[in-house]
Amino acid sequence: MKNDTLDMEKSDNNRFKAPAGQWIRFGIWTLVFVLLALWTRSWWWLLPVPFAFDLFITRFLPWFFWRKWKNKTLRTLMDWVDAIVFALVAVYFVFLLFFQNYQIPSSSLEKSLLVGDFLIVNKASYGPRMPITPLSFPLAQHTMPLVGGKSYIEKPQWPYRRIAGLGRVQRGDIVVFNFPTGDTVALNMQNPDYYTICHSLMQERQMSRSQAAAYVHQHPEIFGPVVWRPVDRRENYVKRCVGLPGDSLQIIDNQVYVNGSPLPDAPGVQYNYFVQTRGGQIPERQFEQWGVSRDDRLMLAENNALASLLGFTPAAGGQRIYHFPATAEVIERVRKAPNIQDVKIEKARLGDYSLGGYVFPLDGRVTWTRDDFGPLWIPAKGATIALNEHNEILYGRAIRVYEGHQLEQRGGRYYLDGEPADTYTFSMDYYWMMGDNRHNSADSRYWGFVPEDHVVGRPMLVWLSLDKDNAWFKGKIRWNRFFKKAR
Repeated sequence: MKNDTLDMEKSDNNRFKAPAGQWIRFGIWTLVFVLLALWTRSWWWLLPVPFAFDLFITRFLPWFFWRKWKNKTLRTLMDWVDAIVFALVAVYFVFLLFFQNYQIPSSSLEKSLLVGDFLIVNKASYGPRMPITPLSFPLAQHTMPLVGGKSYIEKPQWPYRRIAGLGRVQRGDIVVFNFPTGDTVALNMQNPDYYTICHSLMQERQMSRSQAAAYVHQHPEIFGPVVWRPVDRRENYVKRCVGLPGDSLQIIDNQVYVNGSPLPDAPGVQYNYFVQTRGGQIPERQFEQWGVSRDDRLMLAENNALASLLGFTPAAGGQRIYHFPATAEVIERVRKAPNIQDVKIEKARLGDYSLGGYVFPLDGRVTWTRDDFGPLWIPAKGATIALNEHNEILYGRAIRVYEGHQLEQRGGRYYLDGEPADTYTFSMDYYWMMGDNRHNSADSRYWGFVPEDHVVGRPMLVWLSLDKDNAWFKGKIRWNRFFKKAR
């Protein structure tokens, strides 16, 4: 009996006599978890420490039990499964706290960022946001790859919390964020968004808001299924921040003013133009020199009704009218080209034609346009506004949807969460985001403010860039954009 006890004590002591390398690995992982706990202010990160101790030192648990199997094929298979699971978990935490891959899907930021650019997004720039829907498939935003369907479970829902980052959103930053009005999505028609679709039906078919919503839900053959998405599972967008919390913003004839002063355009900002030739078509080579993509240009049919509204001379000598976006630098080159007769910037409204679409706040009582907008104050955390009809139009969605309060008007008075209220104090900061491709960007002018809890991070650099207009062996890969800073 005594000998058995001594053998057990020796065995227990031997469990702690791991090689120095194992102790060093355990120390490194412990330090990582302690630092994460301090950074995130969550002691849950210390839970893996005992398991790390057993993995590297004591080995009470059969961590690699399959390595004792006689079947070599099964051992190899399990080694691959172990490696893949470890990689997925590691990538999940890297994506959660530090970096994320993002592909530019549309031309809203051209020429600053191009369609086909793949970006590394730094989540630590503004502080990583903790998961709101924690139970989700790794690396999938909202839809399961290959098989489709939701990639997340809606419950539990954790409250919004952001841990300390390297700084705050600054004016001029390019920012990745969750699409604010992407909470309700008609899957077959996602641009324009669900709320713009309903507003269009209200205006064009004289429907009420509830009738328009019912129409969308009742016609899945047109709009597809209508789904709801939590904040962190909404589509990722990327735009440039032009307005900060507490700013007053106005757009006059395409010029953005912030707090009464004109905001200089970023170098890549461009607008749409109508260009009339002196005769014949513009050669493909000339478009390539100007950097105008095939998808971005359109040649109007002869005798198009827009020509006279634009004030162009009637087409008598084979003149052609093109429509495409260009930066200030490029449009100067276009004006000076010998085969170009006239150039006019696209207006939001031309006679009975509306080229700018419906803009925020999607209310018939506000007559702003894409090119002439505001003035509008951007909400700031802790700031207080009066509750009245004008402010309800502008800030009602922020109060009800983004900050989760019940706001209603009864008998000429406003009620907040059932209690009479004359004022409202915001609990979050908000931002105003716009694309550099100003006339081809679905941005804050159309759907309003970006709440702070929707901010994901800041793009750092381009790690891959593919040109949609070219084949693989004919310039598909844009080598000159590799490791280009996103700015």
